[in-house]
Amino acid sequence: MARAQSGGERNAIDMLMDDHKRVQKLFKDFEKLDHDDEESVQELVEMTCMELQIHSVLEEELFYPAVRTHVDAPHVEDRLNRSEVEHEAADELIAKLQDLGPGDAMYAAYFGVLSEYVRHHMREEEKELFPAASTADGIDLQQLGEDMRQRRDQLFAEIESGGESEEEPEEDIEESMDVSDIADSAEESDELEDEQEALDPRRTRH
Repeated sequence: MARAQSGGERNAIDMLMDDHKRVQKLFKDFEKLDHDDEESVQELVEMTCMELQIHSVLEEELFYPAVRTHVDAPHVEDRLNRSEVEHEAADELIAKLQDLGPGDAMYAAYFGVLSEYVRHHMREEEKELFPAASTADGIDLQQLGEDMRQRRDQLFAEIESGGESEEEPEEDIEESMDVSDIADSAEESDELEDEQEALDPRRTRH
């Protein structure tokens, strides 16, 4: 059962709608920017791409599976499939933007196409998926929202840490071995050879 939610907390659909509004504002801010100010352009584009990538992860890992499980409607299934394809297309545009610099003549063009793609994607979600999820039996939107909040926090933490794993890096084997252990091992090996030579005089040490 979902834990009690305070009035300030948002359910899953509220969170996704907030994401949509935030991204829409970034697209509008881009249109107002002086595109000769390359630093500001790049900062806004990178912020938008980060928002979109995190949003996509939340939908693909948590929201879409919940809708697939609890909504049995062909048009919703079709919309989910198309939404995932649209995510793939957006990822390709984002990757292209990351390869280019703000001084590239195609930079604004790629971002403009990304904007059109995403705006269409958001409209279709708001028209079909969100209403279907809102009325579906079995989806705990409050708990789903809490799960999405936790996953979002984790993703931001990974971004801030540069994507480094929390696991400790493995040490080089030679560096991790104690020198005295190596010496003891060598001494034991010599003693074993001495014993073998005593038993078999034909054996000679190399």
